[in-house]
Amino acid sequence: MSHRKAVLVMVAAALMWSIAGVVSRHFESARGFEVTFWRSAFNALALLVMLAWLRGPAALWCTLREGGRDLWISAACWCVMYTAFMMALTLTTVANVLITMALGPLFTALGARLFLGHRLAARTWAAIVVAGVGIGWMYGREVGFAGSQHLAGVLVALCVPVAAAVNWTLMQHLHHGDDEPGDMLPAVLLGATLSALVTLPLSLPFNASPNDLGLLAMLGVVQLAIPCLLAMVVTKVLKAPEVSLLGLLEVVFGVAWAWLGAGEAPSTAVLGGGALVLAALVTNEAMTLRERAVATA
Repeated sequence: MSHRKAVLVMVAAALMWSIAGVVSRHFESARGFEVTFWRSAFNALALLVMLAWLRGPAALWCTLREGGRDLWISAACWCVMYTAFMMALTLTTVANVLITMALGPLFTALGARLFLGHRLAARTWAAIVVAGVGIGWMYGREVGFAGSQHLAGVLVALCVPVAAAVNWTLMQHLHHGDDEPGDMLPAVLLGATLSALVTLPLSLPFNASPNDLGLLAMLGVVQLAIPCLLAMVVTKVLKAPEVSLLGLLEVVFGVAWAWLGAGEAPSTAVLGGGALVLAALVTNEAMTLRERAVATA
């Protein structure tokens, strides 16, 4: 896969991740941890089918049974990302959660620098800072940290960018190192399964209607299973900070979906901050592609 195609695939993954907000506006009775449980359960079921088709049932079972430490570390990261986001939303505001998650590219860049010795170009550091400022501009007025519950929510939300940073840094180490990595796609399946198991006791008794289950099944397949597999694939080409930066498009796309699908018109601050995020990402990718073209020539 070329670098350009990998970027487009990651953009597509962020676009699919971003539909959760607008779809959740149409739930009838499903709330809280029940949403996380059903979404993770449908995600695990879809991944089981897709990976069995891609790898073959015997090969998939062999990988799951004999998976090493790296596979389980990645699975734990996926579990934390799937679960902590919803837990944080039950404790604090959406703005607090999104602002906290915007730290992901910074944590990933620091992880790649400290543990892999990867030096980032100045343009990438600038893109990380500008994108973070853009997210802050979008939701800065809504941020509030009064009360211990909000603080707990922010600490839980902090687990999402930390887990993502560990996961992307691990993928960079495996795919851009000297040794041939094992099959890491089943880690997404293990993470979804662990998330469903963790949230099952917290989601009882079930209240989801048949309509809710249909929407949650769609989220499990379209919003989680497919884009998470795509994100794992592009780590073979893109560096960890680049994957994390492009993942911020989920926030921008989510605003657009809420506007188009739920009539939630964004404020001037949201539009301005979103434009800043897009400008930072487009500039960084354009300069990267230009450097690669020059190097190839």
